Amino acid sequence: MNWIPLTTEDQLETIKETSETGTVVIFKHSTRCSISAVAKSRLDRAEAPENMTFYYLDLIKYRKISDEIAATFGVEHESPQVLLIKNGKCVYDESHSAIIMDELVSHAN
Repeated sequence: MNWIPLTTEDQLETIKETSETGTVVIFKHSTRCSISAVAKSRLDRAEAPENMTFYYLDLIKYRKISDEIAATFGVEHESPQVLLIKNGKCVYDESHSAIIMDELVSHAN
């Protein structure tokens, strides 16, 4: 998995722009949570589609960015959580043990 670290609020604009021509996934990860670690491990082991860009947000370090994600994309915060962004909007989100690459792929098409 080729994660792009999400460390600034300015990157949210880049994510929206990128999502106009491709699919962007944001994975919100709590480094203190074992369920989050399992979800991340599942994504790391899965084959990532070439047409998806994957961002990783460390919720412990960047909680303010998580709050901005919730406001920008109209999705209530959960942890762990994935958001699928297409055409500048969140078209799918999921949390906890339901975070599975196959689901991301099926909602991206």
